[in-house]
Amino acid sequence: MTPAPDTTLIEKIGDHMANALYFDLSRYVIAAGAMTILLFVFKRWADNRRIQTKRAKREDYIREVLSSVRTVVIFGVTTISTLVLREYGIIHFTLDEVPIALVAFQFAIIVLAHDAYFYWMHRALHHKRLFRATHLHHHKSRTPTPWTAYSFASWEAVTEAAFMPLFLLMTSLMGYAYAGFALFLFLWHMIFRNVMAHAGVELFPAGWVDRKWLDWICTTTHHDLHHTEGRYNFGFYFTWWDRWMGTEHPRYKEEFRKNAKPIFITPRFAERTAVLIAAIFAASVSLNGWLVAVETGIA
Repeated sequence: MTPAPDTTLIEKIGDHMANALYFDLSRYVIAAGAMTILLFVFKRWADNRRIQTKRAKREDYIREVLSSVRTVVIFGVTTISTLVLREYGIIHFTLDEVPIALVAFQFAIIVLAHDAYFYWMHRALHHKRLFRATHLHHHKSRTPTPWTAYSFASWEAVTEAAFMPLFLLMTSLMGYAYAGFALFLFLWHMIFRNVMAHAGVELFPAGWVDRKWLDWICTTTHHDLHHTEGRYNFGFYFTWWDRWMGTEHPRYKEEFRKNAKPIFITPRFAERTAVLIAAIFAASVSLNGWLVAVETGIA
């Protein structure tokens, strides 16, 4: 007996929901955990580049992790909505192999689109009528940690998650089917850049903001200043929107120069880095994130 279509769809949703939660939680734990380990292993290096003298407390970490679990659940629900839209042919993306040049092009487009979306969404959440209900929870982390990356109130998590289905809906209406691997790369790029922005330590080398080919990429100091003074630095990946809209912190470059240091590669540093990269790679393989992404078409 052939199952009813509705039953089949419900079964698919149930199967994919667990995988979606697994993938998003794995992504968060791998990225935030790797950064935490890096800052611990290279403690002297990190302490020399700390942006704030104040440090997060135990209760801050607990709040961030607990609210991040809630965010993962909300992201999982959004993933299911994307899969349902795909099931009904409303949005399109393909899991077939595509040329690497096309993947790179699509990856660049989605990063640019997300940067614009994030800037204006972020500014909107800072409006006095929205801030308390949406963005205040995230700003409780005045001294960010890698675990702040997903520390959102429910309404902010919804607005953060809305980007992917909206983007895919727009591209589908334009007749384009995005490559699943481009979406996969974007999702990993997004979480690592998110964790870097909240590291509390300037990860970029000295001189970064003084080079015209580099200073358009946001540094850790750029976002850390936003947590310190919420009126500035709403951008995520790039400084363009803040500069165009006059919302970049007036002392951003000055503060970066105070925090950033040249990066010297010593044999010991290289050895520890190699061990750390190997550990991260092993964790990533064991969590099987890539296979889950391909299977579920994570969005």
